[in-house]
Amino acid sequence: MNCFSCNVKADTLSFRCSPTHISKDQSKRTFKSFVRDVSLRFKSDRSRKRQIITAEILKYGTAKNNVEVFTYQELVAATDNFNPDCLIGEGGFGSVYKGYIKKIDQTVAVKQQNRNGLQGSREFLAEVLMLSLVKHPNLVKLIGYCADGDQRILVYEFMPNGSLEDHLLDLEEDQEALDWQTRMKIAEGAARGLEYLHETANPPVIYRDFKASNILLDEDFNPKLSDFGLARMGPTGGKDHVSTRVMGTYGYCAPEYASTGQLTIKSDVYSFGVVFLETITGRRVIDNERPSEEQNLVDWAQPLFKDKAKFILMADPLLEDKFPVKSLFQALAVAAMCLQEEADTRPHMSDVVTALHHLAGLKSIAKDMPNECESRKSAGYIGSFRRVNSRREP
Repeated sequence: MNCFSCNVKADTLSFRCSPTHISKDQSKRTFKSFVRDVSLRFKSDRSRKRQIITAEILKYGTAKNNVEVFTYQELVAATDNFNPDCLIGEGGFGSVYKGYIKKIDQTVAVKQQNRNGLQGSREFLAEVLMLSLVKHPNLVKLIGYCADGDQRILVYEFMPNGSLEDHLLDLEEDQEALDWQTRMKIAEGAARGLEYLHETANPPVIYRDFKASNILLDEDFNPKLSDFGLARMGPTGGKDHVSTRVMGTYGYCAPEYASTGQLTIKSDVYSFGVVFLETITGRRVIDNERPSEEQNLVDWAQPLFKDKAKFILMADPLLEDKFPVKSLFQALAVAAMCLQEEADTRPHMSDVVTALHHLAGLKSIAKDMPNECESRKSAGYIGSFRRVNSRREP
């Protein structure tokens, strides 16, 4: 949705309220005082939970991002009083508006939590803290937040191309479909974001809500993971999983997590496999408008993974046959391995990144018909993934 007042030049914007500036001393506060500041802004009876979350985050070092604390009036001004013309997204959490904050001279995305919505104070606090602790080119940057009274608002860098879902699953009739190379580029970048969370962040972070709508795209279609309200710190102290209430989006959750509540980084790998399969096929993970045998994407794909002669049939028709067959076969091999029923048999995200880096570099060309040689290469690719994964620690 276009927002006229948010698309004009900054110096022509009409603000209804004067912004309140934050002092320089505030911007230099320590991470510990920042966490305390966030916690004290919550007026909830669940103070014990608040203290647990704060203490948990404080164990893991200093902030990697400078996060601003905005007043409600500043964000009212930035969005022209949350003008519906500035609305760029809605969900269970509330609404997202495009805005411009004069004091930092930046166009931003302002996510206003629905006070009667699904995302509570715990998720809000978790997102603020988590995005303060991590920093990577494929993770959306949190600019700041507001917790005035009962307002819960997050301010992010603005991503002009919306989400992967907007370009993959919700196309308008006249909207151009993503080409093969762009799809592989997006998949590689999203995989790098998960790789950072799993294998570089210390302790590891389990994202827990990987889906197409949470992959945002900049002006060059570089992807960034967003919405960290459900993210959890990974297991520590020799444990191999985190036990938690099952949350996330139906269809994307790994089977072992859905059935037991035991969460591991391999749960994210499964979710990545689902989204990657959506990216290849152009099909939504759950689509009740399709025939009953095709409504669940993973159930539909599993028998096809075993019949290489049908791999071509799994490609999104909107690609119009413009993709390298070798790339399609290898992409489906990666998706199949990520979607393994047993968590320990799924690859690590670093292995997935290696594979996708190769696929993203292959030029899009009109497809050739698959042949026996190509099928053998695909089978070998799956086998190599299994051999690599079997040598690694689960």
